[in-house]
Amino acid sequence: MKDTKINIKKMLLALSGIFLIGIGVALNSCAQLGNDPIGIVYDGVRNIAKLNSEQLGTASNLVNYGLIMLLIFTGRRYVNIGTLIYILPYGFFVNLGARLYHSIFTVSSIPLQWMTVVTGCLLLYTGVAIFIAVDIGLDPFTGVVMVIRDKIKWDYKKTKVIFDVIMVVIGTALGGKLGIITFATALTAGPMIQFISNRFKVLIAERNG
Repeated sequence: MKDTKINIKKMLLALSGIFLIGIGVALNSCAQLGNDPIGIVYDGVRNIAKLNSEQLGTASNLVNYGLIMLLIFTGRRYVNIGTLIYILPYGFFVNLGARLYHSIFTVSSIPLQWMTVVTGCLLLYTGVAIFIAVDIGLDPFTGVVMVIRDKIKWDYKKTKVIFDVIMVVIGTALGGKLGIITFATALTAGPMIQFISNRFKVLIAERNG
């Protein structure tokens, strides 16, 4: 019974992390100062699919479901319950974030854009950190990075950097918004996520201890 409760708690924490990620990605995109390396792919697919800015989550579903199919054939061991928990509500949360932004802010300004991206990045980093800390599985993009790492025999950090660069190139080619936030997240996401995730791991260990 105790293990079941812990698993339920982990799933609820993972969902809260996914919620923050979705809202953060949406806010960064709506601010029009660029997307993070993953968000720019979503934005590019949204552009190609002729979807409006409030349908970024729909585009993210198209990408993530495609990656799941790729992983099933190339790295099935990286598809697990955590992957499913991640992709099922993710697109809805991104769409929700975009709708909230457009319903609350009807006029754009430089201060508002910067406030939005700072909030978006903090939510994104915190959400990813929580999902990592609960340790119930991998999101589709991380799964693909792991498969590539296994194939080319590089360490994860180097593979991730090259992968992000490729995602930025692909996203930009598809029409995704490239901007200062793209480069800022590339430089700050890793250290910030690791710092926050370590703190959450300590808190989770203390609560379960």
